[in-house]
Amino acid sequence: MTERKPAGMQFESWIDKQVREATERGEFDNLPGAGKPLPGTGDPYDENWWLKNYLHREGVGGDGLLPTSLVLRRDLERLPDTVAAMNSEAEVREYVADLNSRIVDWVRMPHGPQVRVAPVHTADVVENWRSARRSSIAANSARPAAETSAARTPTAPARARRSWWRRLLARG
Repeated sequence: MTERKPAGMQFESWIDKQVREATERGEFDNLPGAGKPLPGTGDPYDENWWLKNYLHREGVGGDGLLPTSLVLRRDLERLPDTVAAMNSEAEVREYVADLNSRIVDWVRMPHGPQVRVAPVHTADVVENWRSARRSSIAANSARPAAETSAARTPTAPARARRSWWRRLLARG
């Protein structure tokens, strides 16, 4: 146990004295990992090594560090792929409603980088989801059973031309 700092002594000189005395007693000899780099430091020139290590250790992706506006923009760009994997119209509507709610919340109180995001039209997303499902079901039923799954290629649904206003809103 270390003794208390004397009243008239500076902190820096007192700490230096403690380290010097411990070195003289040999308390720093034969420590595990002596002469080796600190564990988990990774690239010595990467100033964010500790952050990357923390995210990896906690199992969190880098998305948790993104500002809300960029997360929303990314979610809007991934919307067609995300919705395509869903199995029911109710699930699609629920996801779009949640996304629109997050967008409206951000638009009311924007923070972070200003990125153009706008709510999506649920009816348009559901209609695109339905047409994609119809075309994939029709394509799967028309194929012979002998065809392997490796030879299958997804077909893009035929999209009706939307007005310039709808296209502008969809771009965000």
